[in-house]
Amino acid sequence: MTTTDPFRDIFLAGIGALAIGAEKSQQVLDQLVQKGQITIDQGKDIAEQLSQQTSEKTTELRDQIIAARMKTMTKEERDAFAARVAELAATVDTDAELQNEEAAEIEAESE
Repeated sequence: MTTTDPFRDIFLAGIGALAIGAEKSQQVLDQLVQKGQITIDQGKDIAEQLSQQTSEKTTELRDQIIAARMKTMTKEERDAFAARVAELAATVDTDAELQNEEAAEIEAESE
């Protein structure tokens, strides 16, 4: 018997719902463009707005899930969680710096 994390399940369900909504919205936009009810440029603008809104909702949902999870943690667990997040952020920053350095080297070699 496997146990699952209910917070993870809620998060994944929310992301799935957002993805399905975005996909359906894109289908509707494509149909409107095909029927000539909106122009391609209008469709692109609407799709961009929907994408931005989806991204914002995903961020909001993620933050709510993390906050709810943290409320169930002890202070020590929250401190450990914050330390782990800081470690991950440092790793990502280091990876980004390395990628930037590699890109600069490749650009310098091509000149």
